[in-house]
Amino acid sequence: MIVQRRAVSAVLAASALLLTAGCSSSAGGSSGASASASPSRTAAQSSPAAEETPPAKGTVKVVRTVAEGLNTPWGLAPLPEGGLLVASRDEGTITRVDTDTGKKTELGEVPGVSAAGEGGLLGLALSPDYASDRMVYAYFTSASDNRVVRMIYDPARPAGDQLGAPDTVFKGIPKGMIHNGGRIAFGPDRLLYVGTGESGDRGLAQDKKSLGGKILRLTPEGEPAPGNPFPDSPVYSYGHRNVQGLAWDSKQRLFAAEFGQDTWDELNAIVPGADYGWPTAEGKSEDTKFRNPTAQWHTDDASPSGIAYAEGSVWMAGLKGQRLWRVPLKGTAVSADPQAFLQGEYGRLRTVVSAGGDKLWVTTSNTDGRGDPEQGDDRILELQVS
Repeated sequence: MIVQRRAVSAVLAASALLLTAGCSSSAGGSSGASASASPSRTAAQSSPAAEETPPAKGTVKVVRTVAEGLNTPWGLAPLPEGGLLVASRDEGTITRVDTDTGKKTELGEVPGVSAAGEGGLLGLALSPDYASDRMVYAYFTSASDNRVVRMIYDPARPAGDQLGAPDTVFKGIPKGMIHNGGRIAFGPDRLLYVGTGESGDRGLAQDKKSLGGKILRLTPEGEPAPGNPFPDSPVYSYGHRNVQGLAWDSKQRLFAAEFGQDTWDELNAIVPGADYGWPTAEGKSEDTKFRNPTAQWHTDDASPSGIAYAEGSVWMAGLKGQRLWRVPLKGTAVSADPQAFLQGEYGRLRTVVSAGGDKLWVTTSNTDGRGDPEQGDDRILELQVS
């Protein structure tokens, strides 16, 4: 048992029409000027009357600790054959965790990772054809940029030598000591979505020719996806500060989590080609050219990273906020006030992944240089939610 912490190639253009939802991120978040603990809801972006609404109040039960002793865990990818792949941001390694026993087996180190500040080995995703090609995709910071590579995973090889040579799928994403983005995920359309940060250079977010401060949509080979909103461009949405959470709801709508600076963190419903306002707007804006967030939080209460969808809600991990937020939805609108769980109990929370049905996997992030590690950190938790 855990001791509580002090206070403690695919579908084409038509697929784009299926996807709407939001964005947010930045590792660690900035201190908020306001100390309000209550999240603020914004106007509905779409609220189909026929859609089922989850209960206004939910629950979270920590079922068990799946694994302990992880160093700077970031990306998390469930394997169809069982187990979880975990990326270590600072070590540049990928480890398989047996979810029954907690046993950790290192696959190997990803060559070319240059870990510094918020950069390093970040997001993981499995190929949509993983059953046949055994490809693992990874987003990492190199000496010159942030990039996406893919590697063959061969569990029959000896531990430490189970990763093939990386094939660079996409490169040239701006890097920095902060705001490197890093979340990657294959969508229901079998296309690769990549959340990037503006690397501390705010102007990149509004520059549609830059890859910084964007959500990118790519083929598995790294080409701009068919049906993207800007011709021959990988850019899917822009005006983001630092995207670290990507998830789809049951209607294939994309949501994203995004770090604010000093005032508002955001959960966004992503619309192809939309401008989410950074650096002009942080949180809700009266300027109609910007897409307003679905929900917003003061930065002390969230500093969000990973998100997942389960039981009619988006579940959002908070780093500085040290809590898990439940955001109940009707369409892309928030149907009731978001609820906070696990506040201060496990420290900083980084990644949330669906474990199927009403279960989630959540990683802590207390060894990332901004936390206060306790014995056993960092860990993976299994939660039951409603």
